[in-house]
Amino acid sequence: MGRRIGPYLRHRPSTGSARAMAVLCLIAAALACAPQASLAASPNDKKPQTTSTEAKDRLLLQARELIYDKDANTIEARGQVQIYYQGRALQADKVIYDRTRSRVYAQGNAKLTEKDGTVSYADRFELTDDFKEGFVDSIRTDSSENTHMTGARAERSQGNVMVLDRATYTACPACEDDPDKPPFWQVRAKRIIHNKEEQTIYYEDASLEFLGVPVAYVPFLSMADPSVKRKSGLLAPRYTVTSNLGAGFGIPIFWAPAPNYDLTVTPDYYSRQGLLLNAEWRHQLMNGAYNLRMSGIFQNDPSVFPKAPNGPGDRILRGSLQSAGQFMLNDKWRVGWDGTYLSDRWFFTDYHLPATALSSNYFREATSTLYLTGQGDRGFFDLRSYYFQGLSSYDLQAQQPMVAPVWDYNKSIQLPAARTAGIGGELEIDANFTHLTRELASFQSTNNTNGTRTLDNAYGLYDVCTPNSSGLYSRANCLVRGIGGDYTRATASATWKRQYIDPIGQVWTPFAFARMNGVFLTLNQSNSVTFASGNVTSIIQNASQNNFFGADANSFYGLLTPGVGVDYRYPFVLATDWGTHVLEPIAQIIVRPNESTSASLVNEDSQSLVFDDTNMFMWNKFSGYDRLEGGTRVNYGGQYTMTFRNGGYTNLMLGQSFQVAGRNSYATPDMANIGLSSGLDTKRSDLVSRFAIAPNSVFSFIAKGRFDPDNFHVRRFDMTGAATLGPIQASLQYANYQAQPDIGYYKRREGVSTALKYKIDKNYFASGSVIFDLSRHLYNDTPDIGGHAGVLSLAGMGLGLGYTDDCTTFTVNYASVYTEKAGAGVGGSSGPVRNQTLLFQLQLRTLGDTRFQSALGDIKVQDGLGGLSGH
Repeated sequence: MGRRIGPYLRHRPSTGSARAMAVLCLIAAALACAPQASLAASPNDKKPQTTSTEAKDRLLLQARELIYDKDANTIEARGQVQIYYQGRALQADKVIYDRTRSRVYAQGNAKLTEKDGTVSYADRFELTDDFKEGFVDSIRTDSSENTHMTGARAERSQGNVMVLDRATYTACPACEDDPDKPPFWQVRAKRIIHNKEEQTIYYEDASLEFLGVPVAYVPFLSMADPSVKRKSGLLAPRYTVTSNLGAGFGIPIFWAPAPNYDLTVTPDYYSRQGLLLNAEWRHQLMNGAYNLRMSGIFQNDPSVFPKAPNGPGDRILRGSLQSAGQFMLNDKWRVGWDGTYLSDRWFFTDYHLPATALSSNYFREATSTLYLTGQGDRGFFDLRSYYFQGLSSYDLQAQQPMVAPVWDYNKSIQLPAARTAGIGGELEIDANFTHLTRELASFQSTNNTNGTRTLDNAYGLYDVCTPNSSGLYSRANCLVRGIGGDYTRATASATWKRQYIDPIGQVWTPFAFARMNGVFLTLNQSNSVTFASGNVTSIIQNASQNNFFGADANSFYGLLTPGVGVDYRYPFVLATDWGTHVLEPIAQIIVRPNESTSASLVNEDSQSLVFDDTNMFMWNKFSGYDRLEGGTRVNYGGQYTMTFRNGGYTNLMLGQSFQVAGRNSYATPDMANIGLSSGLDTKRSDLVSRFAIAPNSVFSFIAKGRFDPDNFHVRRFDMTGAATLGPIQASLQYANYQAQPDIGYYKRREGVSTALKYKIDKNYFASGSVIFDLSRHLYNDTPDIGGHAGVLSLAGMGLGLGYTDDCTTFTVNYASVYTEKAGAGVGGSSGPVRNQTLLFQLQLRTLGDTRFQSALGDIKVQDGLGGLSGH
């Protein structure tokens, strides 16, 4: 018969030598039969020692009632039962321990929490007394990674394996409004086996369902459980359809033999070209990491690709090799590399492969570099080399430079006034050494009668110039974008500056500097390349460089340029209830000798010159080291900034530069005419302005302009705006640049791009973007090139639809991107086109992701405008 032991019992016995439940119940029964016994320990009693094993196996039982049935040899706990044992927790309305069979039965709102945080719910648990084995009816498990499994019946074995019959698996949470509604996706299987020791989930007779509807079936499937970040096996497949490749299918195979290195091999089979093998090796070491990526294919049908020089032609073996790595030598120094080698420049594009070292918008190149870098508190050291591989049909590899080495050093030193005779301030030391070599000079035409860039007659691909009577190019109609030969330059500079604030708040910053350049130039006058197609030929010759450099073709020269100046600012600050206002007049004067004429001829790294708000108050507005401002120049202007109380701001800046004395460096042309048409090549420069406003996190706008100082006509204008209005995110960019024929831009350049994303609800969204070329119509009446482009000439667009939630991301994207298409020669199909692509991507959290990509063909941008591909 049974005997009730008190209304409430809570005890923590040690159970190292016997099953926890049995010992607890025996102790409880003994206590109930000895009413005179006391639980209080005597002060003289010695505290028993507890081993680590005993501490690990301690059991805690909490219940409203505990019933011992001597006849049935069972102990029953009732009412909000909670049992904690070996890191597991069992909760139920009623728990019965059968001492004879060593079995535990939990019924009513039963819940078992594992050590790893996995929680199982069931109508009834039947377990061994250590909770490691048993049977469960109508189970549902929720993992700590927010994944969910259900089963009509489950069997636990060895504490690590769970077998669920008539089961489902999903990473989607149940619908809050209707928990019985099927999740967005789930895997339904005859049997699901979760082996925690192997960290693998196996599925038998499985089907993938969306909203309860089966869409795919597999007889057997296995995957790493959600707790695994990386595990050997098959990854999600990918699909591709293009006209040149046919239908493509690939399954990545991932092998991770150790925690710090792995290998991914992807065999992609294309119905038209055969098997493309891709392999990527990744290795993490104590002080860095590196990777190696290889791709290769023996093509079945190379005839589908354009012939040379417009494509790879009849090349059968094609492939690529990429590697990147970086290692920390110590806390300040690191060494690394990032390299790419291609069998041909079209390989990445033809096979839709990602490139780690690819820089691309419209003109693309693969950049390889090897470097050693050191970073200190107030200085840095950088030594590296570069190799460039052109990836456009319009690139001549002989015109790509090899740059090795490039060395940069910079150090800032604070000068305490007490130890420098009161001088104080900051001293900055900067040094650069560069050596480059190029087989063939790079030329670009100017002042062409058609107003367009001149391309070779044979293929219509490569930049050439109109030759003179000797068959060579001259400065009258040609630029040199890069020398053919060897060029070495060493630069060292020291700059001192110190800031003073006078009693009325004016900020004075005097400065002084000296820079020394040493240049060694050896031009290659013999190399040349000839393009021939039928009876038509074109030629590019290094000998033309003699018309640009003359006696300086092979020379060494050094130049020392000192300079002094002062920067003046007087900020006026006003605080109001709705913000802080700062009005700041700015003025600078820089005095230095004229720039040497011979030093200004070669320009390899100072060809990026845009006069705007970013360099308005720089002492030298040339980029790089090859050019340096000369003469005496004054920069003046000011800015106004208001900061709102909520953190928003608005800013207005206006400035102008004035050549006070000496030769204007920006009016002194170099081999690429840098400085001409820049807005700085007149004594009084263009006006430069900036207006920016971001009153809150919803809206931001910035506009930059450069204006003619006499009539305020716009010479350069950029505008960017972005807004978030509820479910709508929008952005707009507009640019308008005047014609600059001196540097090869014969017509005004103007364009606009906009992007929009609309969040339909919390899960669905739509997006779109469009780019318009607003200057293409200017070439309609150009001789030999004229077309019929409209004012709004579409250059590219994209459309997208998507769905996303906690467990699923699905997107459909259409892209129409401006790109080149090289044809069979002048008058062929060469010219700019919009390449159309349709991409489907599906990502199921914890299960994997897959994608399908299809090329929809090319759309010619505008008939008759192929010659504009260079613009």
